[in-house]
Amino acid sequence: MSQHYFNKILIANRGEIACRVIRTARKLGISTVAVYSDADKNALHVSMADEAIHIGGAPSRDSYLVYERVIDAAKKTGAEAIHPGYGFLSENAEFCKACKDNGIVFIGPPVAAIEAMGSKSAAKTIMEKAAVPLVPGYHGDDQSRDVLKQAADDMGYPVLLKAVAGGGGKGMRQVWSESEFDEALAAAKREANNSFGNDDMLVEKYLTQPRHVEIQVFCDQHGNAVYLFERDCSVQRRHQKVIEEAPAPGMTEALRTAMGAAAIRSAQAINYEGAGTVEFLLDSDGSFYFMEMNTRLQVEHPVTEMITRQDLVEWQLRVAAGEVLPATQQALSLTGHAFEARIYAEDPDNDFLPATGSLSFLQPPQNSTHVRVDTGVLQGDEVSVYYDPMIAKLIVWDENRDKALQRLTKALKEYRISGITTNIDFLYNLANSQPFRDADLDTGFIEKHHEAIFHAGAADLEKELPLASLYLILEQQQQARKKRAQSHDANSPWFDANGWRLNEAPGHRFQLQIHQQVYTVVAEQLGTGSNSRYAITVNGKTVLAQGQLQGTELSATIDGHQLRASVAAYEGSYSLYTQHSALSFSEVKPDLGDTDTGTDSGGLNAPMNGTMVALLVEADAAVKKDDALLVMEAMKMEHTIRAPADGKVIEFYYQAGQLVDGGAELVNFEVVE
Repeated sequence: MSQHYFNKILIANRGEIACRVIRTARKLGISTVAVYSDADKNALHVSMADEAIHIGGAPSRDSYLVYERVIDAAKKTGAEAIHPGYGFLSENAEFCKACKDNGIVFIGPPVAAIEAMGSKSAAKTIMEKAAVPLVPGYHGDDQSRDVLKQAADDMGYPVLLKAVAGGGGKGMRQVWSESEFDEALAAAKREANNSFGNDDMLVEKYLTQPRHVEIQVFCDQHGNAVYLFERDCSVQRRHQKVIEEAPAPGMTEALRTAMGAAAIRSAQAINYEGAGTVEFLLDSDGSFYFMEMNTRLQVEHPVTEMITRQDLVEWQLRVAAGEVLPATQQALSLTGHAFEARIYAEDPDNDFLPATGSLSFLQPPQNSTHVRVDTGVLQGDEVSVYYDPMIAKLIVWDENRDKALQRLTKALKEYRISGITTNIDFLYNLANSQPFRDADLDTGFIEKHHEAIFHAGAADLEKELPLASLYLILEQQQQARKKRAQSHDANSPWFDANGWRLNEAPGHRFQLQIHQQVYTVVAEQLGTGSNSRYAITVNGKTVLAQGQLQGTELSATIDGHQLRASVAAYEGSYSLYTQHSALSFSEVKPDLGDTDTGTDSGGLNAPMNGTMVALLVEADAAVKKDDALLVMEAMKMEHTIRAPADGKVIEFYYQAGQLVDGGAELVNFEVVE
């Protein structure tokens, strides 16, 4: 094989991973072919590639998952190899076999390796024979409810139900008590069947404070294998990773060597080739257990690239072309520390509900030796209901964890996205939380530290609400000055923003919505002119505040405490960033009689476009508050709609399998007083 490995490759994926692969291929002088659906006609990966082939409708089942069309596109364009990225067809053994049958190189492991790891229960058996430690659990063929439940009862709760064919957190449920088992099993089997066409389950003992540590392995076609150290992926929501880092905090050389050796045994047990990730649960006593092996490149691979200074996509291309591994184990070294934060279109305040819409303003931080942004979208692009709502991956590096964490928080503060709800403020608060700074990590991190991360406590609001109010006052004055400067009547009182009130001291009153709650803030102006101070009262507590606003940068003094903040604003919604926290808020405008004041009919509405999966109660059924009524699927996730109060289900408006528009009324529900 020549030094260019391949002359042309096709990328059977979309979004940021397709763009990522194209960048490395371009660096190596390899031509690229993109594939795209109806929804991705104008996508970034399409414009970046040398060629692009349309392969079907917007739903992935009509395009990116139809491997025959992908192979036809490769043959039509003369692509010698296909890079599957991650997700979609990346771990599909039939696709891998079809590539081989058509004389196309699959840039990934052989069919047998994918098949071996494709079943979690079969993988456990293989790992047991390879002397890789396993979590206690049931991995048997008998899938009856009674057998699964008996296994859970014998193990002791909590347990974890996992789809045998699962991945990405799909078909997985924690069960904390015997009474929850049946509902959790039904939900996990339903989600697994929808995602993988296979609802077989395994049951594992659920470790209550484990860390999720994974080892990057690489094998070539000549029997060589290395591990490129570890990543800590403990911080998760819905079993999906939020912030990853490398190396894992507190990792000893002895433990790293032991986990690396176990990962290589795992790979060699299935004659692996290419990039793979062996995922372990690491307990607080230093014991670790095999969880699963992902037979593909991982979303979080950039943190490994940052600490090893290796291009893992280039490694994939070299190995697929038959070359030996680019480095031996002894030649690999670990330098510094890296974080990856996944920027999602989602609402953390609403149980991380995925969001759709247009990226009307998009300004990522500048790429540098310390900051890297992997993305597949541009300003003006739509985040659609059809695909995963990840907008970008923000990756940072520095010489140690503390410095890298400073880089991360600074870059998050500089990331500007408007037009759609994102998790940036959530990530900023998470990264700034004391437990995260202390690396007190486990897979229940977000739930355990919810109040600290979401800054929902009264003490936090008492600090942040005066700042938000001061910003709004100064922003009003800033806008008034601009209008006055552009007016023919500079002395018009309509350009004053001094809070004038008849027979009372000047003042301002704001209704600020934070975390779905509305807070009243009263600010009384003390003095006049640019040095005015304000007595700001929140929840009965008054502070003295003054400050200056230069563009989006706020300099403030609150009760003698000087501090700085920056603010991102878009159509009445604001994000205020201080050194240690981010506060998202919006101003609730006075009701001037133009809003709908009709009474709630008792209906429940779809949170977004999706598909009705299951109706969980019968029409005319009496239900209690928080009882599960129905399940919708949207953006690859299930959403359970629950009763808002004690009441009665009068009628369902949709049946299982039907498409539902966002905002549509789902059920006629009668509240019982």
